[in-house]
Amino acid sequence: MTNADATVALDERERAIINAFQGGFPVVERPFEPAARALAERGIEITADELLDEIRRLDEEGTLSRFGALIDAEAIGGTATLVAMHAPEERFDEIAEQVNAHREVAHNYEREHPHLNMWFVVSVAGEARSASDASGGTASENVEGVLTAIENETGQETYNLPKQREFRVEAKFLLDGPISDGDLDLSELGPDVEPSGRGSLTPAERDLVIELQGGLPLTETPYADVADAIGHDVEWVVETINRFLAEGKLRRVGVVPNHYALGYTENGMTVWDVPDELVAEVGPAIAELEFVTHCYERPRHEGVWPYDFFAMTHGRSEEESERRIEQVRERMGDFFDVGDEDWDTLFSTRILKKTGIRMDERAAANTDAASEENEL
Repeated sequence: MTNADATVALDERERAIINAFQGGFPVVERPFEPAARALAERGIEITADELLDEIRRLDEEGTLSRFGALIDAEAIGGTATLVAMHAPEERFDEIAEQVNAHREVAHNYEREHPHLNMWFVVSVAGEARSASDASGGTASENVEGVLTAIENETGQETYNLPKQREFRVEAKFLLDGPISDGDLDLSELGPDVEPSGRGSLTPAERDLVIELQGGLPLTETPYADVADAIGHDVEWVVETINRFLAEGKLRRVGVVPNHYALGYTENGMTVWDVPDELVAEVGPAIAELEFVTHCYERPRHEGVWPYDFFAMTHGRSEEESERRIEQVRERMGDFFDVGDEDWDTLFSTRILKKTGIRMDERAAANTDAASEENEL
């Protein structure tokens, strides 16, 4: 079980807001007005000012992690990977400190497993930047360089588990109450846009990504405030955010709940040995389960790690978590005969580090400084 804050008590209107706007928040100059009207159409009477006040209070109280855009770091640039390793019990804290000292380590969790008990994410801006290693020399700031340094410092082998195929990343945490399907989507209210077809960012787009990383201002005109901060017109900001959504650079815009505060304290990483020839069929089927928040294919490591498929589930109790994991197993059973040795669940027992992806560096590394800017 994960260390968690006490579950907060929420009234009907608060539950409706959290359910409605974990995505699909309008990207228009005054977004709280159409958002409030949409809630009223669903039977939740609220004004634009009241909606803004409610979201601001939920944010200040810690029920929300933040309000704003979720950025797809991979689409912005750089790379990230999941890494597992064994930390002997008597050295666990020492090794955690050594791993966490690397600025490229964005998240680190202790998980229940008889051998691989430390799981962390390594995020780098690019594959050819120079960085100082622990010995005072230089090492390429890439995943391989970071893992080599960690192995040298800890004396423990690392197991790199990069994402090979993504089937779902949809970390929504819905509550009982109004709009419990989370199906209120106002993203169509923005301007019509066409994907740019560019892989890199312009300097102005880089500035926008960096400004969005910390969340949107909780004001009547959040996009205008972002525009003022980066020295652009609000029309350009609104159009570019909508284009980023179309291009996949942003996953969604809305409220980001603190899932621990909502009671989702059970964090189970289920792992499966899916026959290679079935992964393409199994992936979409598991991704359809609404409580699966992340779903990927990752490599096996012979003799150590036999699993090639990851599905993350969250629950509000041990019983709910167990039911959901059993549903994943049942769905797996539609494709192959799942034996006890074919799967496992690794619950997180401790958060060792959680600092987030260094989006500013990733965006900067993927910026075309010579690009012509025609946004204005």
